[in-house]
Amino acid sequence: MDLNFTQEERNFREEVRSYLAENLPARISDAVRAGGELTKEMMVEWHAILNRKGWLATIWPVEHGGPGWTPVEKYIFEDECCKAYAPRIVPFGLSMLGPVLIKFGNDAQKSTILPRILDGTDWWCQGYSEPGAGSDLASLKTRAVRDGDEWVINGQKTWTTLGQHADKIFCLCRTDPDAKQQAGISFILVDMDAPGVELRPIKLIEGGHEVNEVFFTDVRVPYTNLVGEENKGWTIAKYLLTHERTGIAGVGFSMQALEEVKSLARKVKRNGKPLAQDPLFSARVAQVEIDLEAMKLTNLRMLFKAQQQGAPGPETSILKIKGTVIGQELKDLARRALGPVAAPFPGHITDGNIMFGPEDTAQNAARYFNNRKTSIFGGSNEIQRNILTKTMLEL
Repeated sequence: MDLNFTQEERNFREEVRSYLAENLPARISDAVRAGGELTKEMMVEWHAILNRKGWLATIWPVEHGGPGWTPVEKYIFEDECCKAYAPRIVPFGLSMLGPVLIKFGNDAQKSTILPRILDGTDWWCQGYSEPGAGSDLASLKTRAVRDGDEWVINGQKTWTTLGQHADKIFCLCRTDPDAKQQAGISFILVDMDAPGVELRPIKLIEGGHEVNEVFFTDVRVPYTNLVGEENKGWTIAKYLLTHERTGIAGVGFSMQALEEVKSLARKVKRNGKPLAQDPLFSARVAQVEIDLEAMKLTNLRMLFKAQQQGAPGPETSILKIKGTVIGQELKDLARRALGPVAAPFPGHITDGNIMFGPEDTAQNAARYFNNRKTSIFGGSNEIQRNILTKTMLEL
């Protein structure tokens, strides 16, 4: 297995780098660099810029409007986007629902929904987790009962990321309460403005509004909003989560964060010397860099395998586990480097004209606390270890 990039792949990297330099608005990259929440307008604008180039739906095949990239080309694109401080592509329609429809949807769903995802007409959010059904997703209680040509949905979803911007939601609903947990679930599409849908914001510890609760009270949707077969939604859920877990690894974002930690260690002084010269801190930075390099090579090996076989396998759980642990360690190192000045949240960073810490670290506390979630969502790391022991170690 040759993990070196080919000349064609190196040429592709240069093409991506040039396009980002010419087309990524500075005010958007500055907002990403600052670490605050992006507005929906910024996300829509960036999606439109990529869509004009045909680079938005990075894992879609050409016949459905994607670039038809190999897994390695997708990796290169994401790596260069991180280096340029481009926003993450909002994944719910593009990286989650899109691949699901391409594999499991009918022709009408593909021809109607996929173009509206690409041009930004529809913004989707994910209705998976529920109170009491987070990591144990199969224990979900939201019910969908068929009534003629409609589904009637009742229940609650939580931790619905960016639901405040979405006009549609894809949901896992229990459609056969008498079946085994995984066997009685269906994958159903719902309009957020349908009667009986209520969205309530969840304020995070740093004051941000990224996630929401969604309540369904006698919500009626057409039976044709079912994706795939009735009661076979768990198969779709596992397929979707495999793609999500690969993205959660965030190799490029961790490489970006590592450089920020190193830069911070050169600026901050401890006992009259740059923190970079502190042996204990330097040892932690060295260890996380070693771990990151190992994860990067593992990611490339998995990409090579996916390029040969067409889809990632259960080993993506390794990326999910290591990626989230490394990301959290990097945020912790940044927090430790700043010491007491890491504590203020945005809006508390100044006192008149006095800046408590370096200006580019104003979002440090918010980033640290927000990043604690990554080892939980997308299937907690404990669940990922169970998956690996069952599927790969056969224990």
